[in-house]
Amino acid sequence: MKEESLSVVLTGVNGFLGSRLVRALNFIPSVTLTAVVRRRVEIQAANLIKVQGIDASTDWSIVLADQQVVIHAAARAHVMKDELADPPAEYRRINVDGTLNLARQAAAAGVKRFIFISSIKVNGEQTPLGQPFTADDTPAPEDAYGISKWEAEQGLQQLASETAIEVVIIRPPLVYGPGVKGNFASMIKLMAKGLPLPLGAIHNQRSLVAVDNLVDLIITCIDHPAAANQVFLAGDGQDLSTNELLREVALAMGKPARLLPVPSSLLMLGATLLGKRAVAQRLLGSLQVDISKARDLLGWEPPISVKEGLRRCFELQNK
Repeated sequence: MKEESLSVVLTGVNGFLGSRLVRALNFIPSVTLTAVVRRRVEIQAANLIKVQGIDASTDWSIVLADQQVVIHAAARAHVMKDELADPPAEYRRINVDGTLNLARQAAAAGVKRFIFISSIKVNGEQTPLGQPFTADDTPAPEDAYGISKWEAEQGLQQLASETAIEVVIIRPPLVYGPGVKGNFASMIKLMAKGLPLPLGAIHNQRSLVAVDNLVDLIITCIDHPAAANQVFLAGDGQDLSTNELLREVALAMGKPARLLPVPSSLLMLGATLLGKRAVAQRLLGSLQVDISKARDLLGWEPPISVKEGLRRCFELQNK
């Protein structure tokens, strides 16, 4: 980042990514941070403003006054077991209507840049081995969450074409780091128990992004001239098979990796019979991302390796 003073609004402060962004932004002397929360939390920021919710009716006028950059990390995240009667409508209410309401008000308030944290699910769910998604691929979202992110992206790009605001879209794959939840946390729990897992013969390739790498990319995009009105994919720059990932996790935890070499075809068959085909696809299939656009346009490189990112997941509990 440049040394010029910048006023930055951050949403999603309560989340896994947002909480790391707050810490990183607070270490940048040139940034004056306004953190937006929906519930009270212990956060160190120049300004802390509470909003009731993020949807089409939210009034952002107090938050956006005299601001230059908005980083919108708040969202209704992907929910594995959604119990709502109409999940797509709820995704759209928050991720589309809420995002575009904030962006329109930001443009009207004179905000220069709007950074939107989207998802690789906009690109799709799987890639053929060795054929990674790129930032300029035709989107092909499959589930309600991915569709809502794509609809928000389209609205933001339209807004950028009609107003002076610059839009930056970042699509991360699975994000991991200390305190991670979801599927990655479930995998960690299984490895910690030392149970044998039938994944020793899985030779797919999957891209991940350490939360510290994602934070670094977002901060790079705050004021980089070449980031304006671009879409970037985030990643560690190193893909791993499920087999390799589990072994690296076990190594970082200081635990043995007990992996049984069961053929992926048998695992997929069993998962399908149990109604877990979608889970099996994430474990057995490939999803690779090409981060060369961020490298070429921004001169960005992931500051830490996968091995270091995994080590940081467990450094406190191993001490």
